[in-house]
Amino acid sequence: MESQKSQGKLTRTQSSLLRSSPTVRSSIHSMSSITESDFSKDQEENQQRESLLKDEKKTKPPPKRTGSMSPRIIPVRFTPVFAMASISFFTLFSFIFFFGFYLKREEIPTSENLLLALIFVAITLFFASKNKALINQGIVCFKSRFYFSKPNSKPVEWFIGETQCNKSNISKEKERLLPTVREGVEFYSNGDFYEGEFHKGKCNGSGVYNYFVNGRYEGDWVEGRYDGYGVESWSRGSRYRGQYREGLRHGFGVYRFYTGDSYAGEWCNGQSHGVGIQTCADGSCYVGEFKSGVKHGLGYYHFRNGDKYAGEYFGDKMHGFGVYHFANGHCYEGSWHEGRKQGYGMYTFRSGDTRCGEWDSGTLKTPLPQLTDAVIRAVEAARKTAVNAVHLRRVDDQVKKAVLAANRAATAARVAAVRAVQNQMDAKFCDIDV
Repeated sequence: MESQKSQGKLTRTQSSLLRSSPTVRSSIHSMSSITESDFSKDQEENQQRESLLKDEKKTKPPPKRTGSMSPRIIPVRFTPVFAMASISFFTLFSFIFFFGFYLKREEIPTSENLLLALIFVAITLFFASKNKALINQGIVCFKSRFYFSKPNSKPVEWFIGETQCNKSNISKEKERLLPTVREGVEFYSNGDFYEGEFHKGKCNGSGVYNYFVNGRYEGDWVEGRYDGYGVESWSRGSRYRGQYREGLRHGFGVYRFYTGDSYAGEWCNGQSHGVGIQTCADGSCYVGEFKSGVKHGLGYYHFRNGDKYAGEYFGDKMHGFGVYHFANGHCYEGSWHEGRKQGYGMYTFRSGDTRCGEWDSGTLKTPLPQLTDAVIRAVEAARKTAVNAVHLRRVDDQVKKAVLAANRAATAARVAAVRAVQNQMDAKFCDIDV
């Protein structure tokens, strides 16, 4: 018996517990009965619903799908946008509240204002740290919408090392079809620069060459040199209009010096050579032949004091035979040497008196009768030479034509220079001519 009692005390089952407490037993029984009845009722209701659904499916045919019944995609995720909107609204509200409070309460000390600002910033940072993932997701969504909203965007082309104008990358057939861009700008180490047309890397065609603080040339170019017609001007005011050949004034042209002097006529290798007209600022004028830039040959000179000479020149001086008319009415006919009366000749005064003979350095050395053969031959040679000098061929028409052509060439050169500057600004200069 004792053993049985000890076993009953040590091992208690659920039945023993129920037996020991009648109140607990009754409550548990009631709960179990309630749950069983509820479960049975729910089961019956579910069975009735399933049977009704099966009957409806049997009676009603399935609906036909049409184009209007396409599935609708409803966006569900609004959390990134909502989070960003809420944070921005809260930040804006906090700053408005802070500044409004500050404007209303101007008497608050500075330390309290600073403390309030720090509190608002701390609250904003706290909310931002809590919603960091949502903020990043919202930023990613915004970037994707912004960058990928253009479906027709063209891809970017990159050229490294060589450009499209490189001849190695362009076939000969494409070179014929491509438009030729000849105008460009080239700078030099001495400060000069050229604006105009190029061909095979050299100045060819029309262009403007600017000297560094000295002058400029506007006109035609061939193989990097002045060739054709052009206008050359200098900073001090001198200017030339006319023909060029291989970089030098050659042909017909007009040179006007800054001093007021001018030369219009023939040129050769950059110097006045041939027939031309030299006009000086003092009023003097020479019409005649030139050689290497000086008066040489036949010519007619009108001095500023009114004197006139018609005859031969050598080395820019009266030399040979010629007739000199003085402004006071006197006249000398005979031989000259380096600008002075030298040799046989006759001097006639305004009154009609004459002095004949051999002259030396401008003075009568040996007087001779007027009808002496040597004197007669010298006077006749001087008069004949003077007539030839006065009736020397003129080149006025050729000079005018050259000046007009030079003006046209200068205009074309300025147009080419403008195109060259535009091409440089647009970075599209390509000299691909063959």
